[in-house]
Amino acid sequence: MIKQAAMVTIPVEEYEALKKNIQLLQQLQQQVDYLLEQVRLAKHRQFGASSEKSIYDEQLSLFNEAEFTADAKVAEPELTEVEKHYRKKARERTDRFPADLPVEVVEHTLPLEEQACPECDSPLHVMGKEIRRELKLIPAKAVIVEHVKYVYACRECEKNSCGVPIVKAPMDEPVIKGSFASPEAVAHLMTQKFVMGVPLCRQEKEWQRQGIELSRQTMSNWLLRCTEDWLEPIYDAMREIMLENFSALHADETTLQVLREPGKSAQSKSYMWLYRTSGYDRQGVKNTRHIVLYEYQPDRKSQRPRDFLNRFKGYLHTDGYAGYHNLPEKIIVVGCWAHARRKFEEALKSMLDKDRKGSGAQQGKRYCDRLFAIEKRLADLKPEEKFQKRQEQARPVLDEFSSWLHSQNLVKNAFGKAVNYTLDQWKYLERYLLDGQLEISNNRAERSIKPFVIDRKNFLFANTPRGAKASAVMFSIIETAKESGLNPFEYLTYIFKNAPNLKLREHPEQVAGLLPDAMPEAVRSKIRRSPDEKTD
Repeated sequence: MIKQAAMVTIPVEEYEALKKNIQLLQQLQQQVDYLLEQVRLAKHRQFGASSEKSIYDEQLSLFNEAEFTADAKVAEPELTEVEKHYRKKARERTDRFPADLPVEVVEHTLPLEEQACPECDSPLHVMGKEIRRELKLIPAKAVIVEHVKYVYACRECEKNSCGVPIVKAPMDEPVIKGSFASPEAVAHLMTQKFVMGVPLCRQEKEWQRQGIELSRQTMSNWLLRCTEDWLEPIYDAMREIMLENFSALHADETTLQVLREPGKSAQSKSYMWLYRTSGYDRQGVKNTRHIVLYEYQPDRKSQRPRDFLNRFKGYLHTDGYAGYHNLPEKIIVVGCWAHARRKFEEALKSMLDKDRKGSGAQQGKRYCDRLFAIEKRLADLKPEEKFQKRQEQARPVLDEFSSWLHSQNLVKNAFGKAVNYTLDQWKYLERYLLDGQLEISNNRAERSIKPFVIDRKNFLFANTPRGAKASAVMFSIIETAKESGLNPFEYLTYIFKNAPNLKLREHPEQVAGLLPDAMPEAVRSKIRRSPDEKTD
């Protein structure tokens, strides 16, 4: 016997009120779910791993398991036989020292009176040696360098002539006239601050512990003066090379607090913009001239990249910030798939474990992973070949992904946010297919801006716009040096020793001799890289 549902008669007014209450409850439930997602995501950001690897794709189906895990470039590990089983060969030690590192030999010998045989009292002779090697680290030390310039005169002219010729010995110009700063001292302060992240206040304390009273004010004056006199011409020259010689660049921006900025409160945000070269030059040749430039600006207006890139024509890799979308038509903005994938990754992190498998967020992330897997396989191809292979392999995935995105029923949650973001950015995201020189992500820019973000945690803010501008120039020179395989300290020292004697203001063409690609071997970094380690 089938039971029929009980029917209750209520006034229309009550029915309408009940419908409104149900709708309100549904809206409130959606808000609660969204807030719970944000709480889970915030906890993951604070306590979880930051890696964006596919940690939620452990149980892949058999048909695409090889696609995600195979890498033909990785050699199989060597095996070593151990009785009845095999095991992987132990990893080689990575601690190495340069061949030209000075060796200090300390010999331990017996005193002469003890060099006798304990049995027969006959003299002992050296039959062998036992050697123990140690790495000795010597803290930075200060030395006063006294430059003595001799002045010469002629004895005969002194006796017999009305005038006496005076001849002075040649001497290099100082890095700062009237100052006791040396090229090495200024280079050391810069590398400590902008490579090691040690602010001047801590450097001041360190010098005090060594009995040297070198104030923050003096150090700041040195850095600003040397930047304006010697580094800015190099920065300007590198900007010219970047705009003229490359058809694809990367851009990004991050916040900076400047305390004494005219017309703004100390708590307001300023911005450090970043522009860097891509993997190929304008002729399609593999790039060996990596340039990384920072630019301080008081705001995030789209006019800032428009001004900086005023003579650039080509492709610009960016994130999804709308300010880049108002650039002139000669600049074609290319979106970043790493940002799109990150949205789906965040949606997965905001979900409960039981809801992740088979979810829309996981499907969206797998589409992104398929695109990145294709790029990994095509990494070593020439631009022309890569362009063709992308049309064959990536284009069908993009078309399938687009259809899938448009078929989703969107709600206000992290997954809906990821879908909306990807759809809004789609015309920029698919542009990496236009040219084989282009990249699937803007990760180059993100890697290059990261050193500034890390150092910002130490120095927190800039005091004045002048200091912020100088910081941008110093960061640019140092990061470009690192990208070019130079030792930042040696490079800066080379600049400060040679630039004062080149008269750059009168002969700006001389700056070519100070660019990274003109540096001698002694300025090169001694960092050893593995064959498959990225240098960009």
